[in-house]
Amino acid sequence: MCGIVGYIGEKNCVDVLLDGLSSLEYRGYDSAGIAVFENGEVETVKSCGRLVNLRDKLKSDGAPISKCGIGHTRWATHGKPSDANAHPHSGSKVTIVHNGIIENYVDLKNSLQEKGVKFISDTDTEVAAKLIDYYYHNDPLAAIKSALSRIRGSFAFGILFSDIPDTIYAVRKDSPLIVAEGDGESFIASDIPAVLKYTRKYYLIEENEVAVLTKRGIRFCDFDGETIEKEMQTATWDISAAEKGGYRHFMLKEIYEQPKAIKDTVSPRIIDGKIVFDGIKDGEFKGISQIHIVACGTAMHAGMVGKYAIESLARIPVNVDIASEFRYRDPIFGKNDYLIIISQSGETADTLAALRLARSRGVKTIAVVNVVGSSIARGADHVIYTWAGPEIAVASTKAYSVQLSVMYMLAARIAFENNAIDNSKYTEFCSEILKLPEAVSQTLAQQENCQRLASIYQNAHSLFFIGRGMDYAVSMEGSLKLKEISYIHSEAYAAGELKHGTISLIVEGMPVIAVATQRQLVEKTVSNIKEVKARGANVLLACREGENGVGEADELIELPDMPDIFMPSLAVIPLQLFAYYMAVLRGCDVDKPRNLAKSVTVE
Repeated sequence: MCGIVGYIGEKNCVDVLLDGLSSLEYRGYDSAGIAVFENGEVETVKSCGRLVNLRDKLKSDGAPISKCGIGHTRWATHGKPSDANAHPHSGSKVTIVHNGIIENYVDLKNSLQEKGVKFISDTDTEVAAKLIDYYYHNDPLAAIKSALSRIRGSFAFGILFSDIPDTIYAVRKDSPLIVAEGDGESFIASDIPAVLKYTRKYYLIEENEVAVLTKRGIRFCDFDGETIEKEMQTATWDISAAEKGGYRHFMLKEIYEQPKAIKDTVSPRIIDGKIVFDGIKDGEFKGISQIHIVACGTAMHAGMVGKYAIESLARIPVNVDIASEFRYRDPIFGKNDYLIIISQSGETADTLAALRLARSRGVKTIAVVNVVGSSIARGADHVIYTWAGPEIAVASTKAYSVQLSVMYMLAARIAFENNAIDNSKYTEFCSEILKLPEAVSQTLAQQENCQRLASIYQNAHSLFFIGRGMDYAVSMEGSLKLKEISYIHSEAYAAGELKHGTISLIVEGMPVIAVATQRQLVEKTVSNIKEVKARGANVLLACREGENGVGEADELIELPDMPDIFMPSLAVIPLQLFAYYMAVLRGCDVDKPRNLAKSVTVE
């Protein structure tokens, strides 16, 4: 979950590293540091806290002058945030930055200490640095190979050897890392936004490959030094997509980008009244007996909506699992099962592990991801890309919306290929989903209302979200958004479960946000609203415009009318805006909430 960047070229290395780290700070902001070659020696500067602390330190102490170096922004795993635990970490001749977790670092540390190696931090990364240093005898590839043969876990390393000036080595396993090429300059980075200011050309580095960056260019090789030819990729994003564009926060910008993101994801795939996915042949989904959807966090909530959509349209049973639990329960797969993996980054560690488990059992897999060439995209049998562009705010908004759009399309195509819907209904569905971007755009008109509602509820200590069916799934996402960025305790409950214990928590003035967009369930949800109102709750209701029963609520958010299956895409918009304004009014760091990072690449 940490962010890595490296640079070699003719620019001021420190400026480039700080630019890159600024673009990657959403991956972690507990501390930051750089290590650069200056006058043939490696100089390291690091600081606890946000990147601004490192900038201030470099400004006050005097920044080194360099053309080559590595940088890191940290999300703490081993060792609390501190200057000592900040990256980079060094041995006598080796300095590294690291994203990932060394699972056997205690055993390795004990082994090195027995050989007289001293440690100054609590991190697993320092163990890796000093292990490579222990094996280094003027042959960097041999040292890397020997060290990695003993390391268990996930890693992406940027490595400097003090006696090999102006050279960066990079290697990875399970953690993301790209190698980018500019005009007379080269980069390593955890994610594309770090290099977009300088280049859109990059390479994907695989396991057991080493990238060697020098002023002469980039060379890829194996641990024995044999050259590996790589295919260059081109990022479709440009630098403007990773900038705020006049919005106060990335989150607000990304909320407003949802109509375009949905259109970009849906429109190219609706052809002549049918849904077409690149690389997925007609009939691919025929005969499926059961579907497993596996994801984490917001992506899992999209999967829950997908479950309702697929079961409703295709009449095929669907299980939704949290990826971190999936493989440890030893899941049961059938002969004709299908696994759908959902991940914004395509690098989520638990989700990637679930994918590999399914493939090892012979189960067909399809990945729904946003990042082209990511580990999950490359590991699945098929991939459907969500064209959301870069999402910088830690709290996901537009990624969720495009994931919903893909789940709708998958539901309809699976249903059609299994004769659960006829051609007429299939064509009608395709026509309706094309209207979704405009309906989302109309829903964004609730911004001022959501801001007003946030001003009413901003001092709440706890909130509850309730809903039934798809509305329950949306409630879970609304609750997550609120607690992520405003730090207010909130819980989502299936509305019908209130009487089974939870209603005991309802007291006078307790805010309850009810979502009621599913026509056949509105009356049931209204009865639950009455139950909490009778116990003193203050109810905010999100429903269709003119819906019966709205008079039971204290406050109202009205949504455009679309078929039930698409209503989650509309209902989530005001919940995102409500969470955003709650966080703003409470003075929270909206884009970088405490203790969180954007991409969870460790278990």
